[in-house]
Amino acid sequence: MKWAGGKRQLIQTIDKYIPDEFGTYFEPFLGGGAVLFHLLSQNPKMKCKVSDLNSDLILAYVTIRDRLDDLLKSLENHSKNYSKNPDSYYYAIRASEPKNQIDKVSRLLFLNRTCFNGLYRVNSKGKFNVPLGRYSNPNIVNEENLTSVSHALQSKNIMINCSDFSAVLSDSRKGDFVYFDPPYQPMSETANFTSYTNRDFTYKDLENLVKIAAKLSDRGCRVLLSNSNSKEVKEVFSKDWKLVEVRANRSINSDSTRRTGQKELLIKNY
Repeated sequence: MKWAGGKRQLIQTIDKYIPDEFGTYFEPFLGGGAVLFHLLSQNPKMKCKVSDLNSDLILAYVTIRDRLDDLLKSLENHSKNYSKNPDSYYYAIRASEPKNQIDKVSRLLFLNRTCFNGLYRVNSKGKFNVPLGRYSNPNIVNEENLTSVSHALQSKNIMINCSDFSAVLSDSRKGDFVYFDPPYQPMSETANFTSYTNRDFTYKDLENLVKIAAKLSDRGCRVLLSNSNSKEVKEVFSKDWKLVEVRANRSINSDSTRRTGQKELLIKNY
């Protein structure tokens, strides 16, 4: 899926900083899963425990894993109806509140493929509020990709949970590898990429993340984090952490002139 802050275009850079050997892989802010699937492509038997606080997202992964055929049929139906009248159908689906598993997930994937820049954003009431994007022929039924994802997630070594990032403390052990990719700290007062759920990722959450990362480091885990190249982030990770600036393009910025040439941070303890 397209996802705000997704790491697909940074994979080759991140790959340079992934430890050569580790026990279980943890990713508490799973999002679009670019890093997870990259690692699985190299080692399909890798032991993983991944999670996200976004329950709709986690339901999507579980459904793709367990009920792919039903999901594909539902997406086919969305694709047919969308082609008849994109504008009215999009907003009708955006306003809908399906209750069953397949309809909920196909709605999420449909909106992700047709909304503006693939941006997942909800308001304070938890309502998806992104407008229709401008696409001539969106790939609503991406069967090849969904089949690959379903196959990868079939591994018994992969656990998927809906939980807060602090839950990683109860499961991780010495020698494990933990990658944190939280909602980034804003670089300005108008920047806000924290609304993945109906609660923002605040500065207090960032401070809590630093404490958890430090505990994991003391435990003997390899810890890697991504975040914005902001003053606040540099300050809270100034002690005992190695900070690396990397270039990143951000395709969801509403101002197209600010989508390139941006820098963000990779933060590690090894």
